[in-house]
Amino acid sequence: MSASAPELPGALAGLAPLLDQYGYPAVALFVLLDNCGIPAPGQTILVLAAVYAGAGHLSLAAVVTIAFAAAVVGNSLGYLIGSTGGRAFVHRWGRYVALTPARMERADGFFARHGGKVVTVARFVDGLRQTNGIIAGTTEMPWRRFQPFNVLGAALWVGVWSAFGYLAGTNIGTIYRAVVRYQLWLLFGLLAVCAVLAVRAVLRRRRGGRQRNGPAQGRGQGQGQPGGAPEPSGTRELVEPPEPPEPPEPPEPPERQEPRAPEDPR
Repeated sequence: MSASAPELPGALAGLAPLLDQYGYPAVALFVLLDNCGIPAPGQTILVLAAVYAGAGHLSLAAVVTIAFAAAVVGNSLGYLIGSTGGRAFVHRWGRYVALTPARMERADGFFARHGGKVVTVARFVDGLRQTNGIIAGTTEMPWRRFQPFNVLGAALWVGVWSAFGYLAGTNIGTIYRAVVRYQLWLLFGLLAVCAVLAVRAVLRRRRGGRQRNGPAQGRGQGQGQPGGAPEPSGTRELVEPPEPPEPPEPPEPPERQEPRAPEDPR
């Protein structure tokens, strides 16, 4: 790194030698790992590569293109991991991490309604960036629905952080620390939104259950005596009607007798 490069804060300074030695392959590897479930400083090296581009050490277009492709491929790998082994893992080990079948069913419903939003914004939150593809695959989010949001989220994430690093310039240290601090607040805000949505879903389910049970109880009370009063037990018994008697068989016709000749009086 030349003397004209800006002073870097701790996390960025620690990755500077790696980026100096390997350049674009380092960006591709760390961004890919960071998006497929393996903790890696993908976001940090993306910002650092953008700072290098601003200082003239790398091409900004190349950094954006490589990081975008690596983010899309990494999240797609996470989806494949979740879709092929996620369900088996939950069924076998879920109870040890409090992931019961009922909770998994609620997660399926939540992702069916809000999965696209989660995949789009998850990259901006540590933890979700690494696992959103795996969760989407485990909850069986359709691939054709997952992939457009994956591409959109990768474009937004790479665009925001590469522009941030490129434009920050010599103020990168101060700005980076502020962004990391506000990112924690963003995480808290996202968790609060998830909690509100979960409570809303529970209340809606309970309200729907009461509405279904109310008419059923009313019908059960109104089927007895007039006025809705219940009939005493045993007053109405199902009596099968008697079977109609079989019609009598018609009498057989008398046998035809031949006339006898009159006797001679002699």
